[in-house]
Amino acid sequence: MNKLILNTGPQDFILKNISTDIMSVLLTKPPFEGIHQKELAEQIEAKNKCKEKLPTWFHTPHIYYPNKLNIEQTSSETTAAYKARLTDGKSLLDVTGGFGVDSYFFSKRITTIFHCEINKDLSEIACHNFKVLGQKNIECLPEDGIEFLKNSSYNFDWIYVDPSRRNDAKGKVFLLEDCLPNLPEHLPILFQKTQNILVKTSPLLDIKLGIEALNFVKEVHVVAVQNEVKELLFVLEKEYHGSIKIRTINITQVREETFDFELEQEQACQVYFREPSSYLYEPNAAVLKSGGFKSVGKSYNLAKLHPHSHLYTSDNIIDFSGRRFKVIQALPYSKKSIKSMGLTKANITTRNFPISVAELRKKHKIKDGGNRYLFFTKSIDDSLLVLDCEKIQN
Repeated sequence: MNKLILNTGPQDFILKNISTDIMSVLLTKPPFEGIHQKELAEQIEAKNKCKEKLPTWFHTPHIYYPNKLNIEQTSSETTAAYKARLTDGKSLLDVTGGFGVDSYFFSKRITTIFHCEINKDLSEIACHNFKVLGQKNIECLPEDGIEFLKNSSYNFDWIYVDPSRRNDAKGKVFLLEDCLPNLPEHLPILFQKTQNILVKTSPLLDIKLGIEALNFVKEVHVVAVQNEVKELLFVLEKEYHGSIKIRTINITQVREETFDFELEQEQACQVYFREPSSYLYEPNAAVLKSGGFKSVGKSYNLAKLHPHSHLYTSDNIIDFSGRRFKVIQALPYSKKSIKSMGLTKANITTRNFPISVAELRKKHKIKDGGNRYLFFTKSIDDSLLVLDCEKIQN
């Protein structure tokens, strides 16, 4: 951490060049003694990545930024704030603290946060930024979080772990046993020091594989932002052996779409199938990732079009965790059917359909856009179907 960057001159330079091409900055003659032009370029590049993802950091003067990879790997403010809502108490240990975004939001709910980060430079940066942000209840520990835990006499209300998904031997990984630290291997020591563990994993991780790799899973939270799944969160409670709750949330600019179900009850749910009716429903990305396809139909009293399509229908419009459409017409799929619609522009979605979106556009000469939505799918008897719809705003 080069503290000269925090001086007024370099800070003004960073602000003035925030929209400047990075190559232009790198080729400029170094204007400040003791600061390499590459360092200024890295600050500008990393700060730019915070504009949407971490607006609190972006708009706060004298924040010091690590390399852009650390920013890419950190939680967004939106997901960090959601995680904080899952915790309470007097103490939390962040085993893999990183840039410190999660620790910052935990510190707004919990009395004392212990932020462990094995990379000493990154730990120093996070500690500096906590002070700049006025958060005084975070203790920075520049060391391996697991080793700190082994040598600590503390008991914590919560332990939070976000294992690194970059393994020196295997490259980019997402299975928990391949991440660093290997959480399944270290769970016993964690449960010696806490009753509650919160684990963040890759959105690519299969939920059932995550449950199998961990112990005492009480809840799994599938967190999406603007209909893109960003994180899976596993809540562990020592000696918990009850039913596992799956909680889904899609955080949009206008609302939070939530849907919860019991994992054990999903298989027991009875599903009803029918031909498309007046309204069509497409679950949001969090619900689709959760695998609660039967539960969502039962909860909202909807029928499915096909066991593998994950599209639902009803006679009357209802509120729903996902997109809603008014069905204008439902036709058997054929070139003649598509031609009869007279559409040159439409939004196309395929669900359980043998032809890709790109192929459909090319074959039927339909451009992207407009206010019509075409769903290419299958009916309950496996016949190919196209649904011509208009979107209903939530």
